[in-house]
Amino acid sequence: MYQRQVTVLVYLSFMLLGLLSILWGILLPDMMKQLQMSPAASGLFFACLSMGSITGAFLGGKYVQKFEFVPLFAVLLLILVVLIIGASLVQYWPLLLFFVFTLGLTCSGLFTIGHTLIARLYVEKRARMMGFMDFMFSLGTLAAPLYVVVLYWGIEDWRWPLRILAVFLAGTALFAWYLGRTHQSPAHMAHAKSSLSYRQVMKKPVFFALALMMFGYGAVEWGHGNWFVTYASQGLALSTEQSRLIFAFFTGGMVLSRLSFSLFLRWFTSAQLLMILVICAFCGAVLVKITAVPALLQLGNFALGLGLGAIFPLMLTAAMDLDSDNGPVLSGLANIGGSIGYQAAALGTGLAAQQVGIATAYWLIPILAVWLLGTVSYFSYLLHKKHSKPMRI
Repeated sequence: MYQRQVTVLVYLSFMLLGLLSILWGILLPDMMKQLQMSPAASGLFFACLSMGSITGAFLGGKYVQKFEFVPLFAVLLLILVVLIIGASLVQYWPLLLFFVFTLGLTCSGLFTIGHTLIARLYVEKRARMMGFMDFMFSLGTLAAPLYVVVLYWGIEDWRWPLRILAVFLAGTALFAWYLGRTHQSPAHMAHAKSSLSYRQVMKKPVFFALALMMFGYGAVEWGHGNWFVTYASQGLALSTEQSRLIFAFFTGGMVLSRLSFSLFLRWFTSAQLLMILVICAFCGAVLVKITAVPALLQLGNFALGLGLGAIFPLMLTAAMDLDSDNGPVLSGLANIGGSIGYQAAALGTGLAAQQVGIATAYWLIPILAVWLLGTVSYFSYLLHKKHSKPMRI
């Protein structure tokens, strides 16, 4: 019973976190207009969110195992609710930077706990269950454009989507608190007193490659996620609503990818499937930039999402299979790499848009897709070597 309830808690939380994560990019055009944010200020906004994520991933990877996971999960959710409400009340964009930094820190802690919980609860079905967990995250990102469009039919204000989401997160926090207070963790979930080391993990080439790959993954996913609606509406002169609906094809591709990738592991190894996925993502990133036709933009978004969606759960599952004892550190390392990539793409695109316009600056996304293609190839090569000879990492 405990296993089932915790699984429901993590999956529900990840769906809401997915919605929150992508919501900033969808609401960005309205935030820029109301708070008088320049493109460079918008890039700084995402950079602060990324820096918070990096800090939270580092602290979470080292220290989260010192606490009972579920009560800590509840506390972090409640903190997140307060931060979202605070962000929805600001009138001056510099104040928003504090909220999003702390918000990124809190979300990273939640991601680390969620990944570790599912990985330890389902040792034999780790790939499938972690894939479904990230599917729930993608389901939240898929719902986000439709969520905003529907709410805007009633009131066109970027603050209300955040406030309503905070209510759902508050309910999830209460559920987590109830589980933490009334249920005892299984023996294998007991917390340890010692902290884990990033240094020892990073000495292993396969995990160093993981960090490089996650940089590219975070840069492409969140660079596209945060800037596509702005690029399509300002750079391609599409309406904001049409841009959001086209973007839904990206999140739809991610949902399908994360839901179905475990089925293909019957015919492909993890290394082979990673290569198939990254080639699909690369083609999608290029197509999105070289066309202005809505139908082709939809196809490019779908291909990009289909390729990117399963890379993260597949990569993290493969890494945890190699060293499950360092699960929190591996999750933290993946989040740190992804967050640095997030920061580079967000700030780099914003600064470039300030100088040459968003239409030209958006070339950064397919360029970063080239990095992702190269690093996934390297990671897949090392992964193949680990499985083709006696494991020694």
